[in-house]
Amino acid sequence: LNYPWSKSGPYPEGFPFSGVKGLGHENDWGSLDIPAEAYDDALTADYAVRFLRKPQDRPFFLACGLFRPHLPWYVPQKFFDMYPLEKVRLPEVRADDLDDLPAEGLKLAEERRSDFEKIRDAGRWKHALQAYLASISYADEQVGRVLDALDAGGHADDTVIVLWSDHGWHLGEKGHWHKSTLWEEATRVPLVISAPGHQPGVCKRPVSLLDLYPTLNELCGLEAIASHDGVSLVPLLGDPETEWKRPAVVEFLRGNAAVRSERYRYIRYHDGGEELYDHQVDPYEWNNLAASADHAAVKADLARWLPQRWAESAPTKDAFRFDPESFTWTHKETGKITRGDQP
Repeated sequence: LNYPWSKSGPYPEGFPFSGVKGLGHENDWGSLDIPAEAYDDALTADYAVRFLRKPQDRPFFLACGLFRPHLPWYVPQKFFDMYPLEKVRLPEVRADDLDDLPAEGLKLAEERRSDFEKIRDAGRWKHALQAYLASISYADEQVGRVLDALDAGGHADDTVIVLWSDHGWHLGEKGHWHKSTLWEEATRVPLVISAPGHQPGVCKRPVSLLDLYPTLNELCGLEAIASHDGVSLVPLLGDPETEWKRPAVVEFLRGNAAVRSERYRYIRYHDGGEELYDHQVDPYEWNNLAASADHAAVKADLARWLPQRWAESAPTKDAFRFDPESFTWTHKETGKITRGDQP
């Protein structure tokens, strides 16, 4: 039940399950009339469970990619029931939130706004949030199954575990629905690292997903790779309060980037438009301080971290030909075949 439907055969009857017309399959949500164990994330977790329960006689790496809470939010009904509509809280929004945005910021906010307007105008905003929360809890259950299997396999005490997501999500903040912005909602993600010999803790330092590879390298005792942009987070695993001078840098589309320190978020777009937010007093990023003379030094300090050059674009999916029967991708120029079902 992935993006938006990966099963053989016709799409299940009843679309749109959300009750909102005009959103398309990708943006739909609901509980489908199929067994809970037939949802794709359950099948993905099944694979991981089988792998982890097997005896392992050498070091292993397992990547378990759960699709939810990515759209469409199709999960079993019991997860919707966990969040009664009367207890679902809408996000904090302001009618004038976009008034101080530069042109490129407005453009990003307006992308996919029509999806949000359709949901809101249909009176289904709370229903959509309910589906989002249900999808998170569904994914959480699958993570729990995988961790239980790790315990059962006898390797929990000598295995590094990393739980993370690739992006956040707007649920109406700044009038936006989806990802694809440089604000907090789209760029902040959960990141949990459990490693042998390190005690539990909470860290508020800003870090990047680029830091995961160097971190795993060090935890596994492998040699560092100088060309990597990220840095190892092992010092923070040892002491979450250790001094950390690096902000997190995020790019979206060529020339647009955000720099997030522990207190501030600075955004600069390809046309020079800027935003600056003080999260100490403005956690919802409502007040753009980029034009404030009192914050010129802060802005200049964060701007030092902006990318100075941009890498060439990677090949897109247009460079490959996908065969759904064999589940393979063939590069159109080189003929190289990549299988998608290999463990």
